[in-house]
Amino acid sequence: MKQNNESPFRMWSAFAWILGTVCMPLAIPWVVFNIVAAWKFKLFKNKLQGKVVLVTGASSGLGEALSHEFYKAGCRVILASRRQDELKRVRECLLKIHKTQHIHPPVIIQLDLSDTNSIPDFVNQALNIFGHVDILVNNAGVSYRGQIVTTGIDVDIKTMMVNYFGQVALTKALLPSMIKNHSGHIVAVSSVQAKIAIPYRSAYAASKHALQAFCDTLRAEVACHNVKVLVITAGYINTNLSLNAITGDGKTYGVLDETTAAGFSPEHVAREIVKNVVLESKEITVSQLVPRIAIYLRTFAPALYFWIMARRAKKQQM
Repeated sequence: MKQNNESPFRMWSAFAWILGTVCMPLAIPWVVFNIVAAWKFKLFKNKLQGKVVLVTGASSGLGEALSHEFYKAGCRVILASRRQDELKRVRECLLKIHKTQHIHPPVIIQLDLSDTNSIPDFVNQALNIFGHVDILVNNAGVSYRGQIVTTGIDVDIKTMMVNYFGQVALTKALLPSMIKNHSGHIVAVSSVQAKIAIPYRSAYAASKHALQAFCDTLRAEVACHNVKVLVITAGYINTNLSLNAITGDGKTYGVLDETTAAGFSPEHVAREIVKNVVLESKEITVSQLVPRIAIYLRTFAPALYFWIMARRAKKQQM
């Protein structure tokens, strides 16, 4: 009986030892960092007051949530998306909910990122409204589900046009004015798939890998002009992204993935993004635990990661 009573105690002692010697030294700096970050955000959050913020993909999901967060922080918000009716709905919602901010009513401009030839005119229109743009939030995007061997190249091109070339074209069109003003902030809403690639997401992962590389280079080149670059490495967010994803033959996927449905709320992610804009962070990860672990495995144990992805591909074969 004595031996049985001591066994759980020994297990708990071993767990407590691991917690104290391994986890605590890691946890303490993490706690301190978050306390300091919260203090800095509280101290500097008013710096957003009056800033001109251009949000793409503002008609729904994370873009809509970001519009609310920036608007209630006192920003002058420009809402951009393909769906003008939905933009009007978001604008009316902002005016109704945040009644104290009516001094700067939101402005809506229609934007199709896949039409890169129209982007210079769009930027001129945006700059003519307030004279400048302080913060560009590259949030619009399209997702993809499909098998490489059966996916038409036009689907790859469409995904890259929206998720990469369109955002690059918009950034390049706005950048000269930011450099001239020696001030600006580029925010790119990316994905954990910018750092890892999972089966049946090839076009989407490729576009996010490209955007990550572009932003890392951009950050270095514009630092001397006081232009900041923030990349959001996002995990699963509970939006319609998977519902609106395109498949290998160009059709709409139309399925809400379980992982997407269980993802973070757009409001939570939007708050994290706005907080890190204020803190002038360079890159943040807003993700669940499993994608974070996958990123570390891909970096430090690639052979294991590749084995896991091969098993996943076989299990989920389309």
